Amino acid sequence: MTVLRTPGGLSVRFRPRALAVGLGATVLAAGLGLVALGSGDYPMGPTDVLRALTGGGSVAEQFIVTELRLPRLVTALLVGAALALGGAVFQSLVRNPLGSPDILGFTQGASTGALVVVVVGGGSLALAGAAVVGGLATGLLIYALAWRRGVHGYRLVLVGIGVSAILTGVNGYLLTRAPLMDAARAVLWLTGSLDGRGWANAGPLLAVTAVLAPLVLVGCAPALRMMELGDDTASALGVPLRRLRLVLLASAVLLVSFAAAAAGPVSFVALVAPHVARRLTRAPGPNLLPSMALGAALLVGADLVAQRAFPGHQLPVGVVTGVLGGGYLVWLLAVERRAGRL
Repeated sequence: MTVLRTPGGLSVRFRPRALAVGLGATVLAAGLGLVALGSGDYPMGPTDVLRALTGGGSVAEQFIVTELRLPRLVTALLVGAALALGGAVFQSLVRNPLGSPDILGFTQGASTGALVVVVVGGGSLALAGAAVVGGLATGLLIYALAWRRGVHGYRLVLVGIGVSAILTGVNGYLLTRAPLMDAARAVLWLTGSLDGRGWANAGPLLAVTAVLAPLVLVGCAPALRMMELGDDTASALGVPLRRLRLVLLASAVLLVSFAAAAAGPVSFVALVAPHVARRLTRAPGPNLLPSMALGAALLVGADLVAQRAFPGHQLPVGVVTGVLGGGYLVWLLAVERRAGRL
């Protein structure tokens, strides 16, 4: 741990390795983003992309970069960062490495809201709004069911798994009630896709992330680290446990819900990014900032693979994250078993 002190008496504590991982992941995300902006049916070099981003280049290059490719890139960066931050908060709150919104039922709740719109009829805006409402309603339901003189981590996980199972069944039933074409559109959305995403998809998530990320990173992170020492120790250190849990849960649910509204329930990013951040930083605690940067880099890289792996045919990005995340989870379980921890 390194401490920087200013002449005015202020001090900032940070871990150099965690800072290096966060900066490295940010540079990686920026590099992958530059490649994404320059690749496609109209390939462009990095210099041409940067010139178009700063207002130069031809009209065609500016249109391709700023109107066609940049909204998809920004959506990918925001969705990856929001899912990773939400996953890191959930895993820290429940003190369980499997405490991901994919497993606790929040993304299934967002899917239920979206599928209701598919069944009753509605446009993309209504579908995104219903996904947010579904995610928030699921968060309130899990919190209410898990409440018993406070919310305990294991109780929250068990209730979340039960609610997730129920919502999975409900989602399957809703798919059977939707018209064939709408059901096909819903299945694509449920897979998680960035195809056709524009500024209208990125705007709400950008606004929510701009408000909640500083709140979590600056306002709640120190207390969250103390909570990982145990409730009794954190309470003795003056941490308002109930209020802090409520704020962090609400923030994580909002981030995950708006991310699902923007790109569908993209799987495994919220689970894998915090794990990778902890392994790279080798630091205890939630590792919120490195997780965010790694989540953004992971989703941009996965979207590049989804677009370029099979020439002439694009995959939904959720397929790539599912394959990568599932493979990582199997590898992690094998490592833990060889080490005798399973």
